[in-house]
Amino acid sequence: MSSLRMTRDLRRELILGAAKRCFARNGFAGTTTKSVAAAAAISEGLLFKHFPSKSALYAEILAQECEADPVLAGFLGLPASTETLVVLIRNLVAHFLHVSDQPDEEEAQRLRLLITSQLEDGEFARLVFEKIASLMGPQFCASLDRAVAVGDAVRVGSDPMNLFWLAHQTMLMVALGRLPAIHSLTFGGEQDFERQTCEYILRGIGLNEAVIAAHLDRELSPCPARAENDRECTR
Repeated sequence: MSSLRMTRDLRRELILGAAKRCFARNGFAGTTTKSVAAAAAISEGLLFKHFPSKSALYAEILAQECEADPVLAGFLGLPASTETLVVLIRNLVAHFLHVSDQPDEEEAQRLRLLITSQLEDGEFARLVFEKIASLMGPQFCASLDRAVAVGDAVRVGSDPMNLFWLAHQTMLMVALGRLPAIHSLTFGGEQDFERQTCEYILRGIGLNEAVIAAHLDRELSPCPARAENDRECTR
């Protein structure tokens, strides 16, 4: 790797480090590219050579956080299988159902930003969805293909990523209704709702009833990065 490339990569990391501090201190709305450039001791023009917008900066920070998450790394390291597919759906459902439960509300704020982006130019949402697709898509598609190959699922449509996005966007909308202190939409049977949602999605992506019954209630192996006594991956 050339010294020029090393300098470019180093500068990129310095910008991201400065941006993290600015976003943590002022939030997304209160942070400007000018303030990030000042914190990184560079010109705003140079910042734009690395990141074309504030949304691109923030999306890259979120992507780095996801890639550094040991739970996600553990999941991505699992072999493609029906069980891995069920783990993915269980975690997807649990994550979105509990976004508003986090005491620091950081995830809820990010969800609001995502929704706001889709009501405006959509740039931030597009960048986030691209990162999600690159991280989660291959594992989902490979696991679904494996489930079909062994007879645990039937093929639904020609593009498995459509099924991933239908599951993701369904849960995104469910989470949106749970963001206000008084939920805008309340589902009945709250204790059973998480399981019901998992069943709904697993049926929709093609898993058969026997497989759902066999896997959904099974105590799955903990994520590799979790403590030994943590018996379920919820994030």
